[in-house]
Amino acid sequence: MKALLLIGYGAMGRTVHGELGSSTRARVEFVLETVQRSESVQRELGAAVKVVQSIDQLPRLPDLALECAGHEAVTSFVPDLLRKGVDTVIASVGALAEEGVPERLMRAATSGNAQIILVPGAIAGIDVLSAARIRPLASVTYTGRKPPQGWLGTPAEKKVDLRTLRDAAVIFEGNARDAAHLYPKNANVAAMVALAGIGMERTRVVLIADPAVTRNTHTVHAVGEFGELELKVANDPLPANPKTSALAAYSIVRAINNRVEAMVI
Repeated sequence: MKALLLIGYGAMGRTVHGELGSSTRARVEFVLETVQRSESVQRELGAAVKVVQSIDQLPRLPDLALECAGHEAVTSFVPDLLRKGVDTVIASVGALAEEGVPERLMRAATSGNAQIILVPGAIAGIDVLSAARIRPLASVTYTGRKPPQGWLGTPAEKKVDLRTLRDAAVIFEGNARDAAHLYPKNANVAAMVALAGIGMERTRVVLIADPAVTRNTHTVHAVGEFGELELKVANDPLPANPKTSALAAYSIVRAINNRVEAMVI
């Protein structure tokens, strides 16, 4: 049985924990949470899970760590885990849009002989895009379309009235690096597409608030020597967090299963 450390027990972390409840190969034994939330999370989880506030409080190192707490968690906790030799799944891929962060993580992973596992989250086709870049890619465009409430609490509120919006409105158009900076809780997909394809600066991103849709919709268009790729995924959001697609949490569960099952896809 693989012992797992879950970094963050918000909507995504809670979903991952719930989906792993019946696993016979992996179990969440530790949760890392903030000082403000650690006591309440410990009461919710009971004695079967140890809730800590820092890596140093862990009674022993986990077999695998799962980050689902946001960009700050990536820079605050993941390098230390990697240096200690703990392979780490990163859900908040948008954190790697910050200058120097990928290099810092790579140095830590090399030092600890550990692996960084980036999960595709809410988007499909990352395996195809990553294979296609072996030969030159000419262009990659990612378009994210969500209901207006999915953009609440973001810079989109300064562009349109999200609560009264009647027609689809472009709230951002630019490159993947800028998208990840401005919309860190919404643009992890954009960062993942960029990392798998032609990079942060060359990947074009369009973000749209659309009252006509009920699902978070992601579209990728890529052209290169391989030919042309066009894919679309429409995801239901997590009930507790409309900014996050449910498939993002399931992507973490898949990454865990790929580490413990006899046959993986």
